[in-house]
Amino acid sequence: MESVTLSSKFQLVIPRRAREHLGLRPGMKLTVLEKGGVLFLVPERPVRAFRGLARGVTPAGLREKKDRL
Repeated sequence: MESVTLSSKFQLVIPRRAREHLGLRPGMKLTVLEKGGVLFLVPERPVRAFRGLARGVTPAGLREKKDRL
């Protein structure tokens, strides 16, 4: 685990190892989420990047019959 320092201009430098592992590039947008005093930086990915994510998944057997309205 690496630590970073917040600059006087409120900027952070993401460590090289994390940038390379996540495939971050200059100009990419990150979504900032705060929950319970913790900041999460989530890279925004184009919708096309998620294509095929659920390939092979079928809804069969996911719900019981009594769950239907």
